[in-house]
Amino acid sequence: MLAIRMTRHGAKKRPFFHIVVADSRSPRDGRFIEKLGTYNPLLPREHAERVKLDKERIAHWLKVGAQPSDRVARFLAAAELMAPRARRDQTKKPQPRAKAQERAKAAAAAAGEAGSEAAQA
Repeated sequence: MLAIRMTRHGAKKRPFFHIVVADSRSPRDGRFIEKLGTYNPLLPREHAERVKLDKERIAHWLKVGAQPSDRVARFLAAAELMAPRARRDQTKKPQPRAKAQERAKAAAAAAGEAGSEAAQA
């Protein structure tokens, strides 16, 4: 499967990314098929050189079936090369488990009852 993704270049603490099409099994900074653009996160958002894309080649690879990564899909949507993706929901891992949620609801209900009794007095 083909992926349109970023490869990291640049010095330590000075990131610079190439946007490439690669086999999804190859390593992030490893072998790629074709370079399609660049991304420099150190430049301001409105700077013209922040994201550079070869639109014709990207359109070709999308037709062939290459799947963009989440970040690259945002760049392509901003460049109107594809429809924007729906945002992915965050994982539920950091949320409290079921019993802890029940205890929190019970504590909130008890606090609500105590508040209403104080308001009546």
